[in-house]
Amino acid sequence: MALSQRLQLRQTQSLVMTPQLLQAIKLLQLSHLDLSAYVEGELERNPLLERDSGDEPSVPEPNGADAAPALAEAPAGPRDAAEEWMADAADTSRSSIEDRLGGTALDNVFPDESGPGLSRLAEERPAGYSEWSAVGNGGRDDDDYNLEAFVAAEPTLADHLAEQLALAVTDPAERMIGQYLLDMVNESGYLAGDPAEVADKLGCPPERVEAVLATLQTFNPSGVCARNLAECLAIQLRENDRFDPAMQALVAHLDLLAKRDIAGLKRKCGVSDEDIADMIAEIRRLDPKPGLRFGTTTVQPVVPDVFVRQAPDGSFIIELNSDTLPKVLVNQTYYARVAGRAKKDTEKSYLSDCLQSAAWLVRALDQRAKTILKVASEIVRQQDAFLTHGVEHLRPLNLKTVADAISMHESTVSRVTANKYMATPRGTFELKFFFTSAIAAADGGEAHSAEAVRHRIKQLIDAETPDDVLSDDTIVEKLRAAGIDIARRTVAKYREAMRIPSSVQRRRDKQMKAAVV
Repeated sequence: MALSQRLQLRQTQSLVMTPQLLQAIKLLQLSHLDLSAYVEGELERNPLLERDSGDEPSVPEPNGADAAPALAEAPAGPRDAAEEWMADAADTSRSSIEDRLGGTALDNVFPDESGPGLSRLAEERPAGYSEWSAVGNGGRDDDDYNLEAFVAAEPTLADHLAEQLALAVTDPAERMIGQYLLDMVNESGYLAGDPAEVADKLGCPPERVEAVLATLQTFNPSGVCARNLAECLAIQLRENDRFDPAMQALVAHLDLLAKRDIAGLKRKCGVSDEDIADMIAEIRRLDPKPGLRFGTTTVQPVVPDVFVRQAPDGSFIIELNSDTLPKVLVNQTYYARVAGRAKKDTEKSYLSDCLQSAAWLVRALDQRAKTILKVASEIVRQQDAFLTHGVEHLRPLNLKTVADAISMHESTVSRVTANKYMATPRGTFELKFFFTSAIAAADGGEAHSAEAVRHRIKQLIDAETPDDVLSDDTIVEKLRAAGIDIARRTVAKYREAMRIPSSVQRRRDKQMKAAVV
């Protein structure tokens, strides 16, 4: 077959991942916090973007030259008496004000002091003027005034222990040893190191390090600087004057307490059933991690992206949370003014790119909001039984079902449901919560949601009594009697995922609680 060259026309369809498409995909899977940070960066980079404050867009002059003329040409509107007095005070020189105060120096006058000059100046103020607003910035009522800036930070565990070290230890060498040991205390309050290694590194006798450590273990909170759990509990028991020989034996055999071996603990401690119950109750009142009282991080509540509420007719109303949607606009007026002054090709190209990027961002944000609303509406339609009756009626759902219903791709639905939350009458849930696998029905009917089955298992276990603890096989029988076809290993997997111990461990726990009560 001879080789030859020829021209041929061919028409094909292909998907090209343009930068704009990549940006839209990226915006779709961002949470509202990440989206706000991304939009803030775009506002800083693109001069044609501005926030949508609900008013008419401002038209800044190039190079920031519009500030002075705009202020100079602004018409003087009517001002109240307080504004007139403040403007007069601002225009008056320092010397003239001091003359009006009777020669009193302004540097030595405080708001709580009284004097002839201040009283005369106060008489000149209008009746509607608030004295509180004239003192510093305390009376500012503008939007930039943030009270959270005045909230004091919580002291950390290291700061709290360092303050006590400065008061309890006066010897410079021992204070250095103590600070070295405090640097080894973790967030739970335990000493994460060996005092012998500290003595070797610092070149001092181990006895001196142990003496300083004994001093540190007397600090507040009780139990801090302990090397292990037993020592932490022993320190707290000594401070409560409860560290008798029987309690020493109990602390020395915490492994038996963890196994709920009450009979073994009674033999080791040599006490009766009533005494061992009191001792266990005493141990439970102690703090196993005293360091966690300090430096805790404030938990921020989840801000939902979608609100769902029930209408009077029983249907559900779905709306987006406007607070999580950044609002930006393209300043076309500013673009027209600046583009008319651009002469170089680089300037024109830069302005054209900025305009295209800004318009695409606005369009992408709008499309993102519409896509989230469409996916959320379909999820609510599929899970209306859950919203009405509870988790027992949660239906099995996958991405393909939602994608087919709204004519979108599964990957798009997956990106929409990532890092998004929905506030419903049943609580606030992540959108991925509504997508659960299906478990077949024993009678061949409608399949059950895996989340609903887990809830059913937890209900059965919570209803147990110390004399009737359900094994995994018994739970399987009860679920099959309720029409749920499930294997024993699946029950064990769901139970472990919910951090529920085995039937043997639960029986010991319930017997111990009954003994303590």
